[in-house]
Amino acid sequence: MLRPLTDGRNAYEVSIYNRDVRAAVKGNQSHILFGDHWADIQFQDVQAQSETEARKLMSRRYPPDQGFVIEELTALG
Repeated sequence: MLRPLTDGRNAYEVSIYNRDVRAAVKGNQSHILFGDHWADIQFQDVQAQSETEARKLMSRRYPPDQGFVIEELTALG
């Protein structure tokens, strides 16, 4: 069972990459804004009250319209 943090939020691990960077790296190019490491899965932690809120928070920080793709969101606990 997921254990809430002291303020009522839960911890989630998010697997995220950038599809535009991935395409650029595949073509032996680099993205103009984001480093090549974004071609690979990056792991980020986020605290939220729900999985839906965690996705919203991550989408604000890593906007889908800039190529970011959440591959997986896992509750920690």
